[in-house]
Amino acid sequence: MAVIHEIVFDCDNPGELAAFWAELLDGYSVRHRDEDDIAQMIALDLNAQTETTVMVDGPGPSICFQNVDGQRCDNNRVHFDVEVSDRASETQRLTEAGASVERVLPTYTVMRDPEGNQFCLVDAHDVANRVAA
Repeated sequence: MAVIHEIVFDCDNPGELAAFWAELLDGYSVRHRDEDDIAQMIALDLNAQTETTVMVDGPGPSICFQNVDGQRCDNNRVHFDVEVSDRASETQRLTEAGASVERVLPTYTVMRDPEGNQFCLVDAHDVANRVAA
């Protein structure tokens, strides 16, 4: 089983872009940080202006805005994170359907569709712990 977990935007200013899309889309809002999130940001020497990932939640898939500082010119700027229950099986099935594996990490696999568009397969049980692709 595979479902869209989130849509990911690579961008320069995650906070600004997240606020824009939250304003644009009915029922969406910027995810508020809890005390643990804020403590983690402080430990990483980040603040609201320098945080690297901002989430927007609403009635459909979450939208993730992640700062890449222009480092990934070979990637598409928007990609899907697809939640799967068995990442190895899905990777094999999609490879047989024409996709290719870019890299495999502990909780997700970066792949490309037959035309080279990037997407990620994320483990259903680890989606909360996923790091930016």
